[in-house]
Amino acid sequence: MNAFNNQFKVLMILALGILVVTSCSTRSGKPKILVFSKTAGYYHESIPEGLAALQKLGAENGFEVDTTKNADYFTEEVLKEYSAVVFLSTTGDVLDHYQQAEFERYIQSGGGYVGIHAAADTEYDWPWYAKLVGGNFLDHPGINDPHPNVQDGVLEVIDRDHPTTSFLPEKWGRNDEWYTYKNFNEAVNVLMTLDEDSYQGGADTGYHPMAWYHEYDGGRVFYTGGGHTKESFQEDLFLKHVLEGINYAIGKNHNLNYSNAISKRVPEEDRFEKKTLVMGEFNEPTEFTILPNLDILISQRRGEILLYKNGDSTVSQAGLLDVYWKTETPRVNAEEGLLGLKADPNFAKNRWVYAFYSPTDKWVNRLSRFKFENDMITMDSEQVILEFYSQRDICCHTGGSIAFDKDGLLYVSAGDNSTPFNQANSPHTLRG
Repeated sequence: MNAFNNQFKVLMILALGILVVTSCSTRSGKPKILVFSKTAGYYHESIPEGLAALQKLGAENGFEVDTTKNADYFTEEVLKEYSAVVFLSTTGDVLDHYQQAEFERYIQSGGGYVGIHAAADTEYDWPWYAKLVGGNFLDHPGINDPHPNVQDGVLEVIDRDHPTTSFLPEKWGRNDEWYTYKNFNEAVNVLMTLDEDSYQGGADTGYHPMAWYHEYDGGRVFYTGGGHTKESFQEDLFLKHVLEGINYAIGKNHNLNYSNAISKRVPEEDRFEKKTLVMGEFNEPTEFTILPNLDILISQRRGEILLYKNGDSTVSQAGLLDVYWKTETPRVNAEEGLLGLKADPNFAKNRWVYAFYSPTDKWVNRLSRFKFENDMITMDSEQVILEFYSQRDICCHTGGSIAFDKDGLLYVSAGDNSTPFNQANSPHTLRG
């Protein structure tokens, strides 16, 4: 009997432990969503109807809805209160770089996202967002053709197992503005496509996704291309489609886990103080590298490597490379020289410094490394790592910045070493 009681107690403790873990990972109370409708481009007149419809869906289906056009809501302190964020026909550049980082962290922590219609016409210069939403707006009928922008069309439901489409007919005829997308994220799960023969105008792509879902960077994402018209937000099928998309994004309504966030918060500018270290001692500086003791090496295009000692107010020459930086060829602008400088990631132990430069005695650009000891570059320690031909009789576009990644791989930006000028058969040939 005692053995039975002990086993029973163990089982009860395990069960209670599971309940405690479950309750801690699930939010208390109703799920909350934030509907964001800021526009920096075209304003859709259906936005007010969309906001009202989403608030009604929330009241009828057990989740709370807050609405805003204010991008200042995009902070960790605010976003963590929401199970999902809905972009309702946002357009243009609606978030600054601080807010973008905060939203990335929100998704990475397990937040949900729903995009409706022009959410794809948003943040074209933010590649992370393009992958999140699934693609960027390309066009619709009426932009590059005389057809009306809003037309009847037929959607073909290709996934009827998902909650957002399980109730829809296989061919769903409706009236809307039919988007075409670019930069499409092939990793999404497409729910429905558009029959391009069912309407006129716009770009023909042969395969025309119009709604999809996926898990992206830690979050759950649903997008639908419908919702341009006011009437869309009175359609029972469309509203149920959107409702189930919101439910998908909310998921099990877990608390966010910001320990999973990879993106870093952008520091406020007032956290930094600009302090001038040295003035008036430079001639075409190209790159610098900070050493572990906070001394700084600075490269100059004409071949000098300068040393700034931490706490000093002057620089001294630590090395000099014989570089090609000036040409006598008429109408040619030389941009070569000493272009890149970087200390080895393991500099404290190996004392290697890498330089990318153009030697005078050979028509190449060269990546070498040198020992830096006793505050000087040891010139005869040079080890050539890479060199490649450089055409010096033309102008220009020569690059050479050096960087190491987190795995210790070294990268050099070489430039294209080309020009539209001074070339045979070029309409831009300069004449003396």
